[in-house]
Amino acid sequence: MSSLDADTVLLSILFLVVIENALEIYISLRQVNVYRTALKVPAELTSHMGEETFHKARKYGLDQEKFGIFKAVVMDVGLLCMELYIGLIAVLWQLSVQVVDHLQWDSKNEIIVSCVFVLISNILSTFKGLPFKIYKIFVLEETHGFNKQTARFFAWDQLKGFLVTQVLMIPITAAIIFIVQRGGDNFFIWLWIFTGVISLVLLTLYPIFIAPLFDKYTPLEKGALRQSIEDLAASLKFPLTKLFVVEGSKRSSHSNAYFYGLWNSKRIVLFDTLLLNKGKPDDSELAEEEKGKGCTDEEVLAVLGHELGHWKLGHVTKNIIIMQIHLFLMFLVFGNVFKYPPFYVAMGFQPGTRPILVGLLIVFTYVLAPYNALMNFAMTILSRRFEYQADEFAFKLGFADQLGQALIKLNVDNLGFPVYDWLYSTWNHSHPTLLQRLNRLKELREEKKLN
Repeated sequence: MSSLDADTVLLSILFLVVIENALEIYISLRQVNVYRTALKVPAELTSHMGEETFHKARKYGLDQEKFGIFKAVVMDVGLLCMELYIGLIAVLWQLSVQVVDHLQWDSKNEIIVSCVFVLISNILSTFKGLPFKIYKIFVLEETHGFNKQTARFFAWDQLKGFLVTQVLMIPITAAIIFIVQRGGDNFFIWLWIFTGVISLVLLTLYPIFIAPLFDKYTPLEKGALRQSIEDLAASLKFPLTKLFVVEGSKRSSHSNAYFYGLWNSKRIVLFDTLLLNKGKPDDSELAEEEKGKGCTDEEVLAVLGHELGHWKLGHVTKNIIIMQIHLFLMFLVFGNVFKYPPFYVAMGFQPGTRPILVGLLIVFTYVLAPYNALMNFAMTILSRRFEYQADEFAFKLGFADQLGQALIKLNVDNLGFPVYDWLYSTWNHSHPTLLQRLNRLKELREEKKLN
């Protein structure tokens, strides 16, 4: 293929990068305008959110959005376009070949070179993102009272995260290259099967073996809350095997709850910040910024009723099936177009050099960018639908009032801003907004009265 073909490919990729990020920045700027102009607490929340808390949430949201825009301009547009223009991927690949040669390994072995390439790329990516992580945690989150990490904790956390990522990614990379090389014309089917199996394995093993490397998980103490949760799970035939509290307060004061596990072995995890006031007759033992936070036992049950609704209604299974279909289509496209030479010349490679891993990156990240954007939007809409359904499930369990109170408390504790631009919310939010969920609960109450 001529160099003009490669130039056209590169320009197309740069155009996609700029357009995609320009859309994201435009949508974010709409929300910035909301943060600057929405100065009154919504009528539905006047008895739950004071003016001071409302303006704290507004400032927190504004700072987050401005930081996100800055990061998008610098990282996702500026640095990325520069890297694409200078052919950084090809430079890193050549560096990987030189490292392999220096170590006296076989530089003709694409699997070995690809593994070194992944390691070098991840090191570079880590250092590129580090200043933004540090600012977000130690400036933005610290300013608004959420950060609980020390510099030492953060450094050790980043190191562990990097090492665990390499331990997982390098063998998976080797397997992917091997499958493409040996899988024949229909290698994409074997690749899809492999990634599906790996996804299920990681879903099973990550919470058990990897997550405890980063946070402390302890069984929920025996008592009224534990018994109530076990009774609720039993009434729904939820196969609960473990009930943990995660010490999330060492890194942040944000709170949440979730369940994980496949088939007949499920575990429920509660953030310790969710149980901040549990068992305390008053709040005298709490730090000033912790007073009044956390949920009552009934509100915790309501949150879990919502989460168990996701399981009972098959949302997890449906998402897994959708994502497997999504992956199959992506691998199908990859299998049919990854050998196109201009892709690699556009990235800075010499004609005839076509690393499989680079082809995967080009196809998944750039060629399929419009499809991925539409898919993400569709999944966001579906997720919002699932959230409404899970709320209705908790409502039918009898947690109507408690769920509404819990949603408000979690929103206030996490300084969630209740007012959003419609386009921003539609595009970004996998969950309906607080006001939307409260309005839906109100509608359910009215429907119940009519029936």
